[in-house]
Amino acid sequence: MNKSDAGCCSCGSSCCGQEQKKRQIIIDFLYLDLSVCKRCQGTETNLEDAVNEVSTVLRTAGFDIVVNKININSRELAIEHHFLSSPTIRVNGRDIALEVKESSCKECGDLCGDSVDCRVWVQDGIEYTEPPKSMIINAILKEVYDGHSSIPLTNEKYEIPQNLITFFDSLERKGD
Repeated sequence: MNKSDAGCCSCGSSCCGQEQKKRQIIIDFLYLDLSVCKRCQGTETNLEDAVNEVSTVLRTAGFDIVVNKININSRELAIEHHFLSSPTIRVNGRDIALEVKESSCKECGDLCGDSVDCRVWVQDGIEYTEPPKSMIINAILKEVYDGHSSIPLTNEKYEIPQNLITFFDSLERKGD
């Protein structure tokens, strides 16, 4: 029997002739502003670097990576995406941070003309204004190895945080 009769491996079955179904890792990057907010800009850069580092290995392992960049520029979008804090990264619908922690963000405050808090990322007890690349990579790999994508997310009632209400209200007043 030659190799073509046996399929692509020596097992003799047609296992290799069947196309392996690709699994998806969907990453949502939700943010308020990329034009002035240094936290959002740094998060975008770190996310792109992290995805570039893991994408070849994940593709080889049968995963496609989809990155959605979503500018939350209205109260309606915040509600639609259950947006809690800017910036946010979700891997297959799960926030990569265990808790939402924030501190004053000068750039977003200047943007809307009011005091605004943006996300602080905590890794190994240290606070960062941008998620460390290793934190993003670990969240992606955790999703791959733990396979949470089949577990539905909770449907907790969403209320837009006061901080975001202040941001959008201030932008609306500024635009008038």
